[in-house]
Amino acid sequence: MSTTSSITSASDIQLDYMKLLVAQLQNQNPLEPMDNNDLASQLTQFSQLQQLESMNTNFSDILVSAERSYANSLIGKEIQFYIETDTGDIESMSGTVEQVYNDVEGEIILTTGDYALGINDIISIKN
Repeated sequence: MSTTSSITSASDIQLDYMKLLVAQLQNQNPLEPMDNNDLASQLTQFSQLQQLESMNTNFSDILVSAERSYANSLIGKEIQFYIETDTGDIESMSGTVEQVYNDVEGEIILTTGDYALGINDIISIKN
């Protein structure tokens, strides 16, 4: 599943920072040079940001895997869910989960009878 995001990654930010840093170093006042401690601190912060970004990606992958496993464990179980009728009323329905698949957007879909629903649409589960 690939999505276009306007969020800039830590690597992109660090690359932009390095370009800015080189320009600052080339144009700095030789009588008042930049403080090395500030540079080291900023580079450390970028490194930490990259590590957090990596952890977030790994956690997201684990969450997707756990959600798929959970959905697969529902096959053969009776679930209860709400549907909207043609008249616009909300009605409680139940059925046995027959199939689990991912739609084109990567969302997990469960099928029961003629209904296809997401995990969040389930209101109760019976063995």
